[in-house]
Amino acid sequence: MPFTQFTSLDFDQIKAQIKNYLRANSNFSDFDFEGSNFSVLIDTLAYNTYINAFNANLVVNESFLDSATVRENVVSLARNIGYVPRSKTAATASIRIGDINVGTTSNSTPKFLSLRAGLVCVGNSQNTTYRFSVPDNIVSTKVVDVGGTSFAKFDDPIVVHEGTYLTRTFRIDTSIKQRFILDSPNIDSSTIRVFVSGPADTGLGRSYRMIDNILNIDKNSEIFLAQEVQDEKYEILFGDGLFGRKLENDSVVTVRYIVTEGETGNGASNFSFQGSFTKSDGTLFTPSDSINVTTVSNAQNGSEVEDVSSIKYLAPRIYSAQYRAVTPRDYEAIIQTIFPRTESVAVIGGEELDPPQFGKVQISIKPKNGTFVSDFDKSQIKNKLKNYAIAGINSEIVDLKILYVEIDTTIYYNPSQISSSINLRSDVITALNSYAGNVEINKFGGRFKYSKVSTLIDRIDNGITSNITKVIIRRDLKALLNQFAQYELCFGNKFNINPAGYNIKSTGFTIEGFTDTAYITDVPNKNLSGNLDGSMLGTLSVVAKNNKNEQRVIVKDAGLVDYKKGEVILNTINITSTASQNNIIEIQAFPESNDVVGLKDLYLSFDVSKSTINTVKDVIASGEDVSGVVFTRDYYTSSYSNGDLERK
Repeated sequence: MPFTQFTSLDFDQIKAQIKNYLRANSNFSDFDFEGSNFSVLIDTLAYNTYINAFNANLVVNESFLDSATVRENVVSLARNIGYVPRSKTAATASIRIGDINVGTTSNSTPKFLSLRAGLVCVGNSQNTTYRFSVPDNIVSTKVVDVGGTSFAKFDDPIVVHEGTYLTRTFRIDTSIKQRFILDSPNIDSSTIRVFVSGPADTGLGRSYRMIDNILNIDKNSEIFLAQEVQDEKYEILFGDGLFGRKLENDSVVTVRYIVTEGETGNGASNFSFQGSFTKSDGTLFTPSDSINVTTVSNAQNGSEVEDVSSIKYLAPRIYSAQYRAVTPRDYEAIIQTIFPRTESVAVIGGEELDPPQFGKVQISIKPKNGTFVSDFDKSQIKNKLKNYAIAGINSEIVDLKILYVEIDTTIYYNPSQISSSINLRSDVITALNSYAGNVEINKFGGRFKYSKVSTLIDRIDNGITSNITKVIIRRDLKALLNQFAQYELCFGNKFNINPAGYNIKSTGFTIEGFTDTAYITDVPNKNLSGNLDGSMLGTLSVVAKNNKNEQRVIVKDAGLVDYKKGEVILNTINITSTASQNNIIEIQAFPESNDVVGLKDLYLSFDVSKSTINTVKDVIASGEDVSGVVFTRDYYTSSYSNGDLERK
């Protein structure tokens, strides 16, 4: 009797294999396997085998981190290598509380006031009210006397977290196996506070510290771990007497935390005070006057619970980093865990900088739904990185540098197949915007691939006969108005050189001493024969243009352009205004290669909104110009740059 191994989960194949097995058995040599009764039995066997094989395959897949799909399994596998998935993160706002009247100055005047942990204020966003809390008591800076009346002052801004402040208590019973599971979903794990009160302790007891690894832990360390369990809830784990202090029988564990709405709370402002205070003697204090609340920064940085794809990506990288930041890859993985709003991050060692800066790490972060990381967030990230970085290595978080890619395309179409050029242009924009969201582009080290864009345009509609598309790269210079400053912009891509100049173009601006609108342009270095001298360098000039479109050079030697490195260096200049908003001067160049790459700390972005899209009737395809004479004379479109001074 032959033995058959099944290598496929296909029902029909399994059925055929069963028939072959039975035919080879002498006991069934005369049976009609296609008969109705026997066919039902074979179908049943095949179906049962199929189901078992399918379930076995699923079980095996769920046993490995890279193939698991069920969140609980992914979380469990990540936990095996020491990775705790990121919880929902509460949106945080920064507020200031006005001075609080604590009454007539006397011996009974409190030395300080404490803002109690819990609800502090409510804020509004898009006609929705959100509660904001603090996870810890906040003590006033001081109490001062003003004309016989004492006022408590909170000089420093207070960071409040969107969400509801909750408390859960557990009594320790060492005779049974206990689990300390917080039954509230949507907890911001960073707000979990744990207190343990032993039989001899008073009040809440001792405060325990949250950790994410067991390094530098001994048997007396008062620590706890928080790990995700079923339904995105959290379990609190304590020491066993070897690593971390073991809980005593009849102790009381108090857990306080904030349950949040996540990213929904972003943008909340217009806060009104709802909190409470205690005096220095521990008694409750009720202010006689209303509390003034000033918004320092609106609520931001709220995020949802880490999804499965992120866990599968980051868990192995955090494991390989072993809770230390040494390589750029270590930094990239760790930053994405401590700053959940990270969309993309670039880390450059100081030895790669020009000039080299040893002992330094330069970090550039592209946040989700934004362009720049706030100063407050930069400070928070740097402080958290100290727990991972090697001693003597300084980290610097620099503002995002965006390399924009634009296209100037002329699309030829057959009017007999295209009903409306307006609709065609709209379809092109829609398709390009879809491509602009491609993961190949929007990231550090992203690539813009010319052939894909050109092919994409041709395939949008059968009525498109061809396209001539040229690529433009752009950096935005943030001008420091009314002060002398130098500027350097790196494009990271080799520039195309037109010997006549006008390779560099800019939007308009004004400089000190001149009222006419000025622009930046370039002149490549040439030899005595008037040809390019091979240095791949050029001189920048500032050229003014009056209302009669007349040009004059107002700064002849304004800077340097390195066509090979793709760098624009503007010498000391006092810019007084810019034609573009937000003090921006847009500077563009034409790359030598139509494929553009974002290198090092350059974040690549395909800017469709500032691309030029023209639709032109193809008179040859329509039959209007069979000879092609009219087309070459009147419809010619160049793929090279023109001699215009101004960036349009």
